[in-house]
Amino acid sequence: MKFITRYCVYLLPLFALSACETGHETGYNPLNDYTQLDPATIFATPEPLPSSNYSTEQLARGKYMVGLLGCGSCHTDGALVGAPDPARLLAGSDTGIAYTSPFIDDNPGVVYPRNLTPDMETGLGTWTMSRLVDMIRVGTVDHSGRSIPVMPWPAFASITTEDAFSIAAYLKSLRPVRHQVPANVNPGQKAKAPFVHFGVYQTIQ
Repeated sequence: MKFITRYCVYLLPLFALSACETGHETGYNPLNDYTQLDPATIFATPEPLPSSNYSTEQLARGKYMVGLLGCGSCHTDGALVGAPDPARLLAGSDTGIAYTSPFIDDNPGVVYPRNLTPDMETGLGTWTMSRLVDMIRVGTVDHSGRSIPVMPWPAFASITTEDAFSIAAYLKSLRPVRHQVPANVNPGQKAKAPFVHFGVYQTIQ
């Protein structure tokens, strides 16, 4: 999977907001407007704090599952651009992920992976266990029942209830990290924080 990002998107916080000019001259390659990144996918999974609510076996299983499923690849700040912040493991990303085509939408919809630590204000501290299990298995983040566009929850939907509960228990037992990620952006709106595009592109023969 290739991760690409528009140069102009990363310049937005430094310069005045303006639309990306891509041009359509003969021989123009739209991928020239992007640079390929090397996202971080392998790094430490934080240890949970001791808990009287969950067994050591549940926490160990949850830690194993979170590492196996690669949750930190998106939910660790800096990981999407190849520079994970060890102080923000699983604490959300200031870099978002676009979920609509950059070749169709000048301003794509963007999801900013949320803080998965149990911080009461910026993380999952107020979430119930059942809500966490639902997020893991069907990708829902609110009571509307809508699923997160870029979360690979279909791949997680068939995990056992015990494993989903162990993941939720592990997340609930992490050291809380205060980190407010940017708000998600709907298609057509301009993002005010950096984001990446990802996808697989096929050459037409």
